[in-house]
Amino acid sequence: MSAAQVINFGCRLNQYEAEVIRDRAQQAGLQNAIIINSCAVTAEATRQARQAVRKARREHADARIIVTGCAAQIEPERFAAMPEVDLVLGNAEKLDAESYRTLSRQNDFGIGDSERVRVNDIMSVVETAGHMIAGMEGRARAFVQIQNGCDHRCTFCIIPFGRGPSRSVPAGEVVNQIRRLVDNGYHEVVLTGVDITSYGADLPGHVSLGRLVKQILAQAPGLARLRLSSLDVIELDEMLFDAIANEPRLMPHLHLSLQAGDDMILKRMKRRHTRADAVELCAKIRALRPGMVFGADIIAGFPTETEAMFENSLQLVADCGLTHLHVFPYSARNGTPAARMPQLPMAVRKQRAALLRQAGAVAVQRHLHGMVGAQAMLLMETGKLGRTECYTEVELDSPAAPGSIQRVALTGVADNHLLASRIIA
Repeated sequence: MSAAQVINFGCRLNQYEAEVIRDRAQQAGLQNAIIINSCAVTAEATRQARQAVRKARREHADARIIVTGCAAQIEPERFAAMPEVDLVLGNAEKLDAESYRTLSRQNDFGIGDSERVRVNDIMSVVETAGHMIAGMEGRARAFVQIQNGCDHRCTFCIIPFGRGPSRSVPAGEVVNQIRRLVDNGYHEVVLTGVDITSYGADLPGHVSLGRLVKQILAQAPGLARLRLSSLDVIELDEMLFDAIANEPRLMPHLHLSLQAGDDMILKRMKRRHTRADAVELCAKIRALRPGMVFGADIIAGFPTETEAMFENSLQLVADCGLTHLHVFPYSARNGTPAARMPQLPMAVRKQRAALLRQAGAVAVQRHLHGMVGAQAMLLMETGKLGRTECYTEVELDSPAAPGSIQRVALTGVADNHLLASRIIA
């Protein structure tokens, strides 16, 4: 090895931050190091990070192994206790250029046991910087962080303790970042964060996610496509509804943080919306933007979930018209209230997750077959694979440059994606 290598796990925000880490390490000249950017959303995610640490040590005996990310922030001592780990960095420290300059100066690593954990109190962090990156390694689209942290306390979620309080990147910094990406050839940008619908609450003035979206589209006219990451059902603002209805460059695909479709389970999760709120929101958005496609996060087998409660979640797929499901069997996280509630057997959680995924698979097939015969604009991800405006995967009949946008005719369905031929203007 020579240049530092970054191994990333988890959400789109982590993917964005991995690019910041890579850039910081490269600028510092950090050599012969493996940086593992961990996730903590489930116990399995933490297990995968620990597994990656062991694999990295087996394959690179002389490399310096640094663990960071949410799992490292929440359980620093657990990672520091691993003999394979040289250093644990917190979520704030991992984005600080000085962290990597210091490591680069320590060629022999020179880290004593008392210095192996560099993790500060994330709850004391009050600002989120607009880290400027030139692009995303190996990706056709770019992610831009607009927000970090979360002020809510869902009973199943450990992430606020890894990310800290909600804080927003000023709109001007977001716009400048997007302009830079457009200048570097990116046609599509995804706005990302932990709780992006809370955007602006900590900034002066009447700032909201909808206002930011409108500002981006007005001040970055060269941006062809804008996407949003996961949205909280209860927090969409009126300017965002207006953008959904009237801004064609805001893509017709929204991913909703639903988590469940039963009101009692939603209450025990400490979610702030009801089942009816979710159904009404989807209907309202479809009235504003016919053809809108919805994705959603749903947890299967939350503590105390009865068969009837689960059926309400299963029925939500049809009632909301969901297409792209992210299904998670409930995973107990130490330190969360839900971990102290009566737990369902893991076999039941997995069985219910499988049923939800089956419902999602049926919904995807219905969506795919419904698109055959239409035209679409594809953002190419690889030689022949791209995504439509509504984020549906398409296989093109001839190669096109990754990152380019192609007008295509959708001709058929193969497995879980569409087939298409290019329309030559």
